[in-house]
Amino acid sequence: MARIRTIKPEAFISESLAAVSVHAERTFFGLLTQADDHGRFRDQAAVIAGALWSLRPEHGPLEVEDDLTQLDGAGLVCRYEGDDGKRYLHIVTWARHQKINRPSGSRCPSCPRHQGSGSTEPATPVHGVLREQAASPHRGAPEGSGECSEPSLNREVAGQGSFSEPSPQRREMAVRDQGPDLGPRILDLGSPPVGSASSPAHPTVSGAISARDLVGEYVASCEHRPPSDVLGRLGKMTGKLLGEGISADHIRAGMDRMRAKGLSVNLLPSLVNEAMNTPQAPAAPHRAWTNPASADVEAAYGGQL
Repeated sequence: MARIRTIKPEAFISESLAAVSVHAERTFFGLLTQADDHGRFRDQAAVIAGALWSLRPEHGPLEVEDDLTQLDGAGLVCRYEGDDGKRYLHIVTWARHQKINRPSGSRCPSCPRHQGSGSTEPATPVHGVLREQAASPHRGAPEGSGECSEPSLNREVAGQGSFSEPSPQRREMAVRDQGPDLGPRILDLGSPPVGSASSPAHPTVSGAISARDLVGEYVASCEHRPPSDVLGRLGKMTGKLLGEGISADHIRAGMDRMRAKGLSVNLLPSLVNEAMNTPQAPAAPHRAWTNPASADVEAAYGGQL
């Protein structure tokens, strides 16, 4: 469920955000509204594309996967795998910039790199009661359920370290101050499909060929793997051409010309059009041979007889 979050003015002069593309920056701002109260979310490019880019079909799961790769490389988000085998991400500077009133529990396990035991990220205080940073993400969940359990409450009140548990009166007051426990406000979004990418490309296909297939063929034909930004723009352009009903063979021909001439991806539509509509040289008209009349023999053979 989307939430109201804070974007500080200095975000627009952030050197970290300036290191990624404008699309990746927009995805980052969108993740602020989708992450739970601890800055965590499922690492699924298809789900994120649907939540943030549903009215921009040209920016699909393939492009969002590239955005997440850029954000991870810039240290803005951290992508990790939970003990349940599912992929998650969290916003690294969440606790520094977002102040959450009465944060709910998280169904996503904590990041082992930034939020695990021994990390420097502080716990979130809630009316004198500290929420644990999920030393065991599956505490209280049925075995094999695959669900992220809600972090349990640390019942030790500040300044009362000698007691193993506060009195029932203190516990009742703490629960009353927090209001009714409505449970986590993030629904489990399911498991990502098997493979290196989080999701398949959006269904812009021509016959049985998708944009991802064509990009894969292009990468296989290159001596060295092109940069991620080039592949991202190539996937977007290829998906758009397929969506217009252009044959995959014509797109391949355009890609071959682009690779052979070392041209920019932005010229791919022109190269595809060139492959589709290059006029063929007209063939010379056929003239049937006839035996010349005897009077025209000299004219027909040019005096060679």
